[in-house]
Amino acid sequence: MANPVLNARTRQSTGKGAARKLRRNNQIPAIFYGPNRESLMLAMDYPELEGIIKQSAWENIIIDLKVKSDGGTQTWNAMLKDLQVDPIKDTYLHVDFYEISMDKEITVPVPIHLLNTPLGVEEGGILQHVRREMNVSCLPDKLIEALEVDVSQLQIGDSVHIRDIALPEGITCLDEENLTVAVVAAPTVEPEVEELEEEELEEGVEEEVAEGEEGEKKKADEEKAEVEPESSKESSGKPGKEKGGKGKS
Repeated sequence: MANPVLNARTRQSTGKGAARKLRRNNQIPAIFYGPNRESLMLAMDYPELEGIIKQSAWENIIIDLKVKSDGGTQTWNAMLKDLQVDPIKDTYLHVDFYEISMDKEITVPVPIHLLNTPLGVEEGGILQHVRREMNVSCLPDKLIEALEVDVSQLQIGDSVHIRDIALPEGITCLDEENLTVAVVAAPTVEPEVEELEEEELEEGVEEEVAEGEEGEKKKADEEKAEVEPESSKESSGKPGKEKGGKGKS
């Protein structure tokens, strides 16, 4: 598959003001550098760059960078080294391109994609994607967009490590082979938690009822204590004033 071609031109103006002017004209500022060359300040059409980036993972795109300058037009093999994005507008602000040689190995991170649903997940387990990239070394023409791993046969407790991933010919893994890529974890025991919460709730209700009953009993005792003296006074009466006494004989 042929590398995508990206047209660019050299620019002399630098700084924030110059960069803003380029963006207003639907262009984007960029820089091109490499191990054995001087840096070039570039500008390119925003839609053209956006179209290439959206084709695949931009970190692993090899581009034929076609640069026009006062001395003519020249093409180099390059990779996107860095891409600055506006966090609010989600638009590209600046791009770094790095020159590569097609006959020299490069070191890059390759995304790891998990395919299918594990058997353990169907039984209630949880798939955890622990490591999402693998660092590899290869010639530029051997570079792949992503590594695909089938996890459909994983049971609860099973895991995938770096050593379990088969690599295409010409690609060397640079990571430790015992690193975990994915694991199907056991489900969280929710019923016990809910049962515990219900027990705590019932205990709380019982305590509230007991406190309420105790309060009502105390109030009743206080009211009874207030009523009893008055009742005793009425029943005893005053000396010499008792009703129904005998008359004079």
